[in-house]
Amino acid sequence: MRTKHTSHPLPAFPVYSSAFLSPNELVLGGGGGQSRSGIKNKLRLYRVDNDKSLDLLDELELDTGEDAPMSMAAHTPTAAFVCGVNSAAQKLQEGDNQNCRTYAVGDHKISSVRTQSTLSLKGTEDDYQRVTVFSPNGNFLAVAGTSDVALLNYPSLSFAASPVRLQKGEIYDATFSDKKLVVATTVNLLVYALPSSEVTEKSDKASGKQKESPLPDLELLKTVERPTLPGKDAGSSFRAARYHPHDEKIFYTIMNTVPARTRAKSSPRRAFVCKWDAETWEVTKVRKVGDRGLTCFDVSPNGKLLAFGSSDYTVGILDAHTLAPLLTILKAHEFPPTTLHFNTTSNLLVSGSADNTVRVVTVPESLGATSWSSWILIIITLFIILLAIITQQMH
Repeated sequence: MRTKHTSHPLPAFPVYSSAFLSPNELVLGGGGGQSRSGIKNKLRLYRVDNDKSLDLLDELELDTGEDAPMSMAAHTPTAAFVCGVNSAAQKLQEGDNQNCRTYAVGDHKISSVRTQSTLSLKGTEDDYQRVTVFSPNGNFLAVAGTSDVALLNYPSLSFAASPVRLQKGEIYDATFSDKKLVVATTVNLLVYALPSSEVTEKSDKASGKQKESPLPDLELLKTVERPTLPGKDAGSSFRAARYHPHDEKIFYTIMNTVPARTRAKSSPRRAFVCKWDAETWEVTKVRKVGDRGLTCFDVSPNGKLLAFGSSDYTVGILDAHTLAPLLTILKAHEFPPTTLHFNTTSNLLVSGSADNTVRVVTVPESLGATSWSSWILIIITLFIILLAIITQQMH
């Protein structure tokens, strides 16, 4: 069965972040950034019922001089979302970067709720909140820049633990299990234990007092190094990481390789999806998915599908169990995808790009099952043909 997908142009709106609040409510963040391009930075709320529909419900323009929303995560039980937006240059110079921002959606309107500063930029520092992710129960929020990780309580946005500044590697992603936070850097995975509920309740209450109690430190449980990948590449880096939404023993990473230097034609920068045992931290399956680096990644809420966006402008879907390819959309965008998300019921996939487009994919319920049934049908057909040949030869 052919999967339906449609590209939707969004004039003067480069897209950098996205999140689904419900099966058909989509928030997009984008704009021209802090440059004086004349392209406004905005948050937009859309209704999406299928791949053909993308109806604008509301639009919130950010203040002049502020950055574009570069990362985003939805708190679906309360129809709220958090995104990363750097403050205007003057605020940055004053050391007041309110980069972590909560918004609520009610009656199809976006409204600002509260902000928190987790990235203090000085002088010519160029950083932004590239990671925004909720814990499974929605009580914790992890936000990160290039080297700084902050664990916040939600909805207060108070600090749940002392911020961590990494001395090695560049942060690209983070993901939660019920008791752990894993931060993916270019060089390793850092596995932290989450603070107990008693500790976080104390830190949350203390945040409202004039004299705050000392924050607990995040306990580093394990450092997971980069796995050995097929081929003769010079190295690799983690690009994304996700726990399986229903099985904390399963973990996924995206790996982009660094081609070996040769005098011959330049080698491809291959990309792999790795499936891990999150108890032993051993890789159990590896799938090469392209000859260009991947830029974004998501796991469907039902845990059956993996989706990725590639710098060769491709969007693809894999079977989460076998890593078998199920769908490939060539030239999904004119520029590499910047954001990619399934909706809450796993029947829609939306990708966005700085090329001022989003692509909406209708995901059939049978997409994963179709792959297995097709193989079974092929095997049965081959068996029947072989049996017919043997019977004919006997006569």
